[in-house]
Amino acid sequence: MTQLRLALMMFLEYFIWGVWFVTMGTYLGQTLHFTDSQIGLAYGATAIGALLSPFFIGIVADRWFASEKLLAALYFIGAGLMWAVSKQTAFATFYPLLILYALCYMPTLSLTNSLAFHHLKDSSSFPYVRVLGTLGWIAAGILVGKSLHADALVLPLQISAGASLCMAAYALFLPHTPPQAAKAPFSLRDALGLDALQLLKESDFLIFVLGSFLLCIPLQFYYTFANPFLNEIKVPEAAFIQTFGQVSEVAFMLLLAFLLRKFGIKVIMLVGMLAWALRYFAFANGNAVSGMWLIYAGILLHGVCYDFFFVGGQVYTDQRAGEKIRAAAQGLINFVTNGLGYFVGAFVSGAIVNRYAIRDPSCSDAASALHACVRVSHDWQAIWVIPASAALGILLLFGLVFRPVKKLGAGAA
Repeated sequence: MTQLRLALMMFLEYFIWGVWFVTMGTYLGQTLHFTDSQIGLAYGATAIGALLSPFFIGIVADRWFASEKLLAALYFIGAGLMWAVSKQTAFATFYPLLILYALCYMPTLSLTNSLAFHHLKDSSSFPYVRVLGTLGWIAAGILVGKSLHADALVLPLQISAGASLCMAAYALFLPHTPPQAAKAPFSLRDALGLDALQLLKESDFLIFVLGSFLLCIPLQFYYTFANPFLNEIKVPEAAFIQTFGQVSEVAFMLLLAFLLRKFGIKVIMLVGMLAWALRYFAFANGNAVSGMWLIYAGILLHGVCYDFFFVGGQVYTDQRAGEKIRAAAQGLINFVTNGLGYFVGAFVSGAIVNRYAIRDPSCSDAASALHACVRVSHDWQAIWVIPASAALGILLLFGLVFRPVKKLGAGAA
């Protein structure tokens, strides 16, 4: 029963995110006529949220407040903020409100992870709970892309606000998760989360964190511009087709616990990095006619891309951290990946996509600044080769230097 409640928590958690995140780039570009750089910045809002809040929220959850109550408060405030975001049409007001929303939502990623790990007898069974999050993302894509055809509409933002309100109520019925270090005396060291930072003294964990950070830079290209890319090359029902990636994610999620025990975190992460490079090379050479099979291949690689890199990393982090700093450690890896990595990636991806934009030559700079300049197309082949090459380079470097202490699944390291 507890595992079912945790699974539903994951379903709602990722439905809330997936329902607006996938198609926002298309909405901002086609409907609000934001520039590519502004779209990149908008996707970087979640990175700012991951940078500023999850690590410290993790410390609060570890020491002072029950995780389920903290989650309820964050979802409730986030619902109001997302509704306000949906009402904005100018970047100057849209962007700061989106950042405020991200400050509420991004901590919930690490909090839901730590809450689930707390109530699972074996951390290697986490993928079986987390797989419902993938189903939530799929449900969001089917709703937006297949049922509503709302890729370029504001509606997904409003649905996310409503789902956040539902999740705020549901969070109060989650298993009670008291702070793990509540009885320990207070110290500034604990308040700043320096115990979690101590993990970085271990060479294997430091290299794991650095590799995760570097790979998240090219990863941001997919999350920010995959949906605009598919819509621009006239792939039908783009948001729905993208859910095929989550279907493959379900399959690999169910296999992940076994694969982690058999091969260990290094092999799993290397395969995940390779998958990201192959995905981008497929996008670079695909099209909506004869090359559609490459588009499907790139999307279907998502199961390996996401599960082997992110979920495997979350399990590894939990086993390296232990119980007392579990939430802080999950906050740390969230800070590095969804925060630092995606923040840098947002700037890089926005700048590169903007560099390869093909605009109407009659458009003046002044018109462009006022969003009156319509972007005709992009040189997507040149764009996708860049993150593909970057992922391949990181793969080679990581393979040479990463030496995990123990094979994952053999017990806490």
